[in-house]
Amino acid sequence: MDAESKRYLRYLTSEREAARMYSELAKLTTGERREALLELAEIETKHAGHWEASLRERGEIPPDDTDELDPDSQALLQRAKRLSLNAVLPELEQAERDAQGVYDDEPAAPPGMADDERIHEQVLAKLQESPPAPEDAAVRAAQQAPRMTPEQAREALNAAETWHRTDKSGSFRAAIFGVSDGLVSNTALVMGFAGSGVASDTVLFAGLAGLLAGAFSMAAGEYVSVASQKDIFRREIAIEAKELAEKPEEERRELELLYRAKGLSRQAAKETAAQIMSDPETALDTLAREELGLDPQALGSPVKVAGSSFLAFTIGAAVPVIPYVFLTDTSALMVAIVFAALALIVVGGAVGRLSGLGVFRSAARQLLVGAGAAAVTFILGSIVGVGLG
Repeated sequence: MDAESKRYLRYLTSEREAARMYSELAKLTTGERREALLELAEIETKHAGHWEASLRERGEIPPDDTDELDPDSQALLQRAKRLSLNAVLPELEQAERDAQGVYDDEPAAPPGMADDERIHEQVLAKLQESPPAPEDAAVRAAQQAPRMTPEQAREALNAAETWHRTDKSGSFRAAIFGVSDGLVSNTALVMGFAGSGVASDTVLFAGLAGLLAGAFSMAAGEYVSVASQKDIFRREIAIEAKELAEKPEEERRELELLYRAKGLSRQAAKETAAQIMSDPETALDTLAREELGLDPQALGSPVKVAGSSFLAFTIGAAVPVIPYVFLTDTSALMVAIVFAALALIVVGGAVGRLSGLGVFRSAARQLLVGAGAAAVTFILGSIVGVGLG
């Protein structure tokens, strides 16, 4: 047997093993979960049939299918029987993830086989979620409702549930962290220099230097991070758009499988997928969310996030510096401590209000962390100052 035939045989063995495993696991559950597993087994059996035929075309006689699992698969099946199906689904999902791409550069693989393998991981991931009732009234209502574009749907949701309204671009997140970082880090820096006993103008210079260095560093870091992430997301969405244009039927089948794994009946999943695929914009938006976990309309603006970070860090870092602009020595230090403490309480309280953690709890935590950092650097500065003196 030559190298190519051996490769086909390896594919055949793997596909048969997967088909047997999914068939056995299907016996452990009922309903749509069982149907989804049986459909995965059917797809793997179809793949196995292709490789069996390929071997015969090369004059090779494929081995008989023994219908027996290998030792590792048997152990996995026994664990599923002893515990539950959910106990082994993460391992199966990881196995499918590891196997992705095996057919991407295989010229003998038929069209769609590589995509089938990729969708298996997503189906297994959906099976781990708590499925909704298949005939839920909300599902029926959604299927009968007038068509809305993705943007209309988002606007309707925001209008109905304002408490879920968030800045997905990342600017608000960057601003919150920027103020907090600037406040804590520059307060600690100023306290460290003040504790060393240096002149007030030196403390002012150090505070301004820390403000500028931190603000530019924060802005640059956020810009690069968001820009790189956005480039990656755009590429993923572009690939999905290309697949949607070139292989719409396969994408429709992927959606159908995903919705069946979520708990919809075969007919409901088929109708939902067909309705989504009838509109290219809705189809791409849905596939990006379901397959990639991305929101195409909220990838973020690197410039906006960087600007928010710079401004926020500057505001936070300026708090302990301002007293040294107008005052000197002990007076400046005392006022800087008071300003910093009040700012820490305000920032912590704001974060607590927005996050739901609680204003007082979040404010106390922010004050404790900031004060602790400032105290440590003040003590270290005092030690260094004595040593230098």
